Amino acid sequence: MKMEVAAIIPAFNEEKTIGDVISALKSSADVDRVIIVSDGSEDETVSAAMKYKDVEIIELLDNRGKGGAIKAGLDRCESEIILILDADLIGLGTKHIEALLKPVQEGRALMSVGIFEKGRIATDFAQKMAPFLSGQRALRRNLLENISDLDLSRFGIEVALHKYVEDNGIEAEAVQLPDLSHVMKEEKLGFWKGLLARVKMYWEIFKYVTRINTDPK
Repeated sequence: MKMEVAAIIPAFNEEKTIGDVISALKSSADVDRVIIVSDGSEDETVSAAMKYKDVEIIELLDNRGKGGAIKAGLDRCESEIILILDADLIGLGTKHIEALLKPVQEGRALMSVGIFEKGRIATDFAQKMAPFLSGQRALRRNLLENISDLDLSRFGIEVALHKYVEDNGIEAEAVQLPDLSHVMKEEKLGFWKGLLARVKMYWEIFKYVTRINTDPK
């Protein structure tokens, strides 16, 4: 029996790109539900998402970070396969969605991790350096449920998943995503504000990694 697939898209101020991401998801025969989680957005992200039919929208009034937004989406559905994508992707198509879902749907892996390829030099290089930080992945629901502090992980969610599958010997598969990239923070916010936002993101990841590595549990 086909397992239901829910796409959970955390979005913080992504009014310019969220529509293209939703369009690609709605065009995919593999995706049963599209859940957009506006993570305290201050722009028109919600209004942009509302233009599309049969899209579920969760509007968080406060910014909870990526982990908190994904937890909110997970609480909304009971789907067995969860597809997580960034809301600022450039060039997303059904081929990328199908490639991410296939290893999990066919039972080859419990999680797939998407790696940009031949998109843009800056984003390709960043993912090659730290593929475990990729925001594009498909996975079985129970993997997320087994991250005990998912809602507190903020930008550390990818690290938490990476550590969990490594510690438990769980099969994960890297998937190449050709011609796909995303809008960098420096492009969205301007160089200095974007750089500050990037430093803040890495700081949150560092704090989370430090905490889980020193947790006696």
